[in-house]
Amino acid sequence: MGHLAGGKSGLTPLIDRLNRYPIGLVDSERLREILSLLFDEMESFVGSRFPLHEATLEELARLTEMSPEQVLPVLERMADKGLVMDMPFAGTTYYLLVPGLIGFMEFTFMRRHSDLPLGDLARLMSEYLEEQGKAGQAGEFFGSRTQLTRALVYDTHIPVSSQVTSYEDARQIIQDADYCAVTLCYCRHKKEHLGETCRKGAPVEDICMVLGEGARFLVRRGFAQERDKASMLETLEHARALGLTHVTDNVREQPSFLCNCCRCCCELMAGVQLGFSDGIAKTPFLAEIDPQGCNYCGACLKACNVKCIGLDPAARHSSSAARFAAIDASVCLGCGACVSVCEQGAITLSARAQRRKPPKARGQLFARILWEKGRLWPFVLDRARRWLP
Repeated sequence: MGHLAGGKSGLTPLIDRLNRYPIGLVDSERLREILSLLFDEMESFVGSRFPLHEATLEELARLTEMSPEQVLPVLERMADKGLVMDMPFAGTTYYLLVPGLIGFMEFTFMRRHSDLPLGDLARLMSEYLEEQGKAGQAGEFFGSRTQLTRALVYDTHIPVSSQVTSYEDARQIIQDADYCAVTLCYCRHKKEHLGETCRKGAPVEDICMVLGEGARFLVRRGFAQERDKASMLETLEHARALGLTHVTDNVREQPSFLCNCCRCCCELMAGVQLGFSDGIAKTPFLAEIDPQGCNYCGACLKACNVKCIGLDPAARHSSSAARFAAIDASVCLGCGACVSVCEQGAITLSARAQRRKPPKARGQLFARILWEKGRLWPFVLDRARRWLP
């Protein structure tokens, strides 16, 4: 850790580069502590010179004004730590600087064995995500009109008159993936280092899923373990039995992950609970409670992963002894995790009035978020430079 004192002051170019992503990193003392623990000075320098697109070793050597022989070991160290993705293709390896969120902050806690001070990082990351409220990192992550992530519904609970598209169906997303792997739940692993455990009893190991090219990188670098589709579908069913909410990329094609989130550990769920009611794109469905069937047993209150169920205001102010639960429709994700816990059968899913269509692919998703934040033009210029002589 001897590089920390000098490293913090040299982190500004790296932070500037990371802030060109759709989800940037709000500068603060805690952020600089985190980056100083993750990046050494040379890694910070190389990271600051990355373009927004993938780059070859030769391109990065030119951008850093170093020789390929000097840059390669730095890139290898960064890939081993999850700071850079290496992607072999047609005999050439391409490198991509990983964003902070969703990116290297999650990757850091996707394996048990690490030379990093995970306890310190868990504390710093938790404090960083909470500082400054909506003006801080939480606002940067959850505050755009287009969300980075979206919830998926338990397809067994949807109305008989409804259907889900392939990109809304967690099972189909797994079936369509060309490569699958499982990894530690970043959120629950981080909570372990803070002395906390999941109150739903959800596991840390082998519960969150990664797909496609990103999964290949994570397996290659020891962050995840390859699984066949039958095993992935079994994991999905296990997650549903635990009442976890499925969350994936807010895209229609080639999502890169499928997380299984709880109310007590997951930082995505926490964002909604903190007031970002639209921080995760919702499913096309909405949970509804029949007051005639509800006996206010409280099971659904404990099951809801965004804590949007409570005592109905009308029942609270009524002179009647009848008490029943109600759902805040502005917050409900429509995942269906609450349906099966109701022994009275008083909870059902209904179709929302409007069915929002996610962006087709990640490039469109990123461009839309950058446009909403007024940061699209640098992204366009960077992409254009790749094709200019």
